[in-house]
Amino acid sequence: MTVSVRMNYLRLIGPFSHRYFFMVEEDNTPLSVTVTPCDAPLEWKLSLQELPEETSGEGSGDPEPLEQQKQQIINEEGTELFSYKGNDVEYFISSSSPSGLYQLELLSTEKDTHFKVYATTTPESDQPYPELPYDPRVDVTSLGRTTVTLAWKPSPTASLLKQPIQYCVVINKEHNFKSLCAVEAKLSADDAFMMAPKPGLDFSPFDFAHFGFPSDNLGKERSFLTKPSPKLGRHVYSRPKVDIQKICIGNKNIFTVSDLKPDTQYYFDVFVANSNSNMSTAYVGTFARTKEEAKQKTVELKDGKVTDVFVKRKGAKFLRFAPVSSHQKVTLFIHSCLDALQIQVRRDGKLLLSQNVEGIRQFQLRGKPKAKYLIRLKGNKKGASMLKILATTRPSKQAFPSLPEDTRIKAFDKLRTCSSATVAWLGTQERNKFCIYKKEVDENYNEDQKRREQNQCLGPDTRKKSEKVLCKYFHSQNLQKAVTTETIKGLQPGKSYLLDVYVIGHGGHSVKYQSKVVKTRKFC
Repeated sequence: MTVSVRMNYLRLIGPFSHRYFFMVEEDNTPLSVTVTPCDAPLEWKLSLQELPEETSGEGSGDPEPLEQQKQQIINEEGTELFSYKGNDVEYFISSSSPSGLYQLELLSTEKDTHFKVYATTTPESDQPYPELPYDPRVDVTSLGRTTVTLAWKPSPTASLLKQPIQYCVVINKEHNFKSLCAVEAKLSADDAFMMAPKPGLDFSPFDFAHFGFPSDNLGKERSFLTKPSPKLGRHVYSRPKVDIQKICIGNKNIFTVSDLKPDTQYYFDVFVANSNSNMSTAYVGTFARTKEEAKQKTVELKDGKVTDVFVKRKGAKFLRFAPVSSHQKVTLFIHSCLDALQIQVRRDGKLLLSQNVEGIRQFQLRGKPKAKYLIRLKGNKKGASMLKILATTRPSKQAFPSLPEDTRIKAFDKLRTCSSATVAWLGTQERNKFCIYKKEVDENYNEDQKRREQNQCLGPDTRKKSEKVLCKYFHSQNLQKAVTTETIKGLQPGKSYLLDVYVIGHGGHSVKYQSKVVKTRKFC
């Protein structure tokens, strides 16, 4: 018999404990029990009870009344299997458990609280909780006065297990949260389900009928136990009375939080939720203090130094470049990380350049002694923009690597096999380091659709080690021969792979070539 038990938003009235029971009928059965505290620390333990014998005192063979069985089990101590005290999400797991009646006892010593329980005898096939990547940290990739951009590595639940997931971002000023359950308890502090239950009606210490997935009667007889969760969708905004915000953004793994207050510390958490089971797992949250109000609206660029710039949606940013020495030309290198933006450059008030910039662009401007350059960046209507910009009068010493005019990766169709793919890309006369990475993707993966959802400025340090193919140096004084080929081996037949090439300059800054999707042959 398979046991699958899920209890959502259960009310625990302190300081006395509450017990819940479930049956495992066969020996050597896998068992997993997960307890999620929602807003206060819990003390809980799991123990194994022996079942009472079904005999009456008169020897008639009739089973004992249920009340006598309950009292007998409650009075027995049982064998303790696991115990925990704290507010972390904790679990008991065993690959081989004996048959019997299991008791889960919970106690809240601080205050009335809520919690979630998930118990199953098929943990391998259930997998209700989404998996975290090898690096579960949430990174702050851009920080402004009123905006913070967050990025995190995707959950393997979607890419490997092909299960539908979505990410929810939580922002508040107090602390990081360890579970989405704790967030929802905070958001719903004034909801009706938080009201104290009626003793004798809302709780039963021996409730076999209703300890399980919600039945038709559960909503009527135990309405306080469950609170319907909102349907998972894109950009669901919660605006409660408390100072906390939850934003569900679909399957994107980068998000810009806007409308924040300057010079204020915020805590950021990301949760990945399984759309089928509605269960969630927490990434390792982070915190950041937004920048102070700028004393001056113009950012000074230093010769040869890379500057990170964030431009909010429909916003504008002014940069100023004033070379300290006489110069004949100025090289302007721009790497747009997200969406396109408009750039205007004026030299001593005269307009030199006005273009839309997307991806990687390099401009040569005619110099003039003691000239000053004013750069205006304007964001578009679709969303915020991030970019890296470098201005220099000495292009040979720039921190960014030099790039060929064509940054595409070419795949040789005739050289494809069931386990390998051969590609080539162009280099320059400058000796640079090139690193190539591979990642298996779905057959319907469309790079054009997902290009705008990924920060193009993220370097190879954000990739999994297992995705790395190799790194090598190459260049050629003859640009006609500045091309290199590489064969990626160890691939699976009939699979699609996303290939990325990063060129890393002497200053450590990297630039990604245009991604390429290749597919191995299915039959060889």
